[in-house]
Amino acid sequence: MSRTPLSVLDLVPVSSGASGPDAVRNAIALAQATESFGYHRYWVAEHHLNPGVAGTSPAVVLALLGAATSRIRLGSGAVLMGHRTALSTIEEFGLLDAAFPGRIDLGLGRSGGRPGSAGAVGAPVELVDGRTPEGLLVPPKFDPSGLLGSPRFQLQKELLQLPGATSADYGEQIDTILAFIEGTYRDAAGTPARVVPGEGAELELWVLGSSGGESAEVAGKRGLRFATNYHVNPSGVLEAAHSYRTAFAPSDTLTAPHVAVSADVVVAETEQEARELATGYGLWVRSIRTGEGAIPFPTPDEARAWEWTEEDRALVQDRLDTQFVGTAEQVADQLEILQRAVDADELVLTTITHDHADRVRSYELIAEEWARRGR
Repeated sequence: MSRTPLSVLDLVPVSSGASGPDAVRNAIALAQATESFGYHRYWVAEHHLNPGVAGTSPAVVLALLGAATSRIRLGSGAVLMGHRTALSTIEEFGLLDAAFPGRIDLGLGRSGGRPGSAGAVGAPVELVDGRTPEGLLVPPKFDPSGLLGSPRFQLQKELLQLPGATSADYGEQIDTILAFIEGTYRDAAGTPARVVPGEGAELELWVLGSSGGESAEVAGKRGLRFATNYHVNPSGVLEAAHSYRTAFAPSDTLTAPHVAVSADVVVAETEQEARELATGYGLWVRSIRTGEGAIPFPTPDEARAWEWTEEDRALVQDRLDTQFVGTAEQVADQLEILQRAVDADELVLTTITHDHADRVRSYELIAEEWARRGR
């Protein structure tokens, strides 16, 4: 079987007792380390108003990472187009391409704006006791209505969107970005717009989506690469990949579908140590899903001090059950199951631990095991 590349997704997390600048410096150090470990890509996400996440502007973070690395591909996972324009996005990433030619991925996410279509319902394969034939756990769907209706979420939309502005159609935004790169953009009256730098940029475009809705269909119909997230929405990962492949039409970029899938992993020398490092994950996820905003990632002792309610546990159980925690061998086994179930062309790993050194070591251990298996 051909080797499936491993990549990194970094939220630029802030640990309890640390600061935003600490998190940025850690991101730079982690990019340098994972480049040396042989990872294929290093992606950064866009999040706002979260005390425990410093990754607010992918383009700015990528500029810092580009200056500190030399080979690893760098990209957004993702830029949130719901509060942006196609022009501002391609201008930023055109500048990145000019500085780091041939290394920049532009990952586009619909989140942050108008709701999308519902898309496919249910997994495209029959599940037995909640698992695929390969053994991948597909938990029940999480209801995000409480999160989307939270005061913080509404405030975020208010602060990111200009007064009176509405989010543009997602598919039209992607078409505009493609036209800017190709130098073919014309408005309704036929007036051209030329984006420099940006036109002719060697950007690799990706669409990111967590379900079988609009994002998967947009990516497929335009023949673009598609990334879906087992680490955020494990219940929707199969339908997302299936909807993308069903909608796929060959393009000048791709002749066949290309799928990446993310997983949350924590690896250590022993399973016991890995589980200790992952202790804070549940409390961190709880802070996100209650709408409070991601808290600084807690120490194991801080997490153990939390008094859990049954409601709290139900809120995070799907994420706990689908986090891959253990030795490199154990986690690699789980990654192989995920890869086969999704038929993924790439795997994107996201790891958060309280101590930066443990996080770096986790990425190192799984990279060594993956290389040993020849995957």
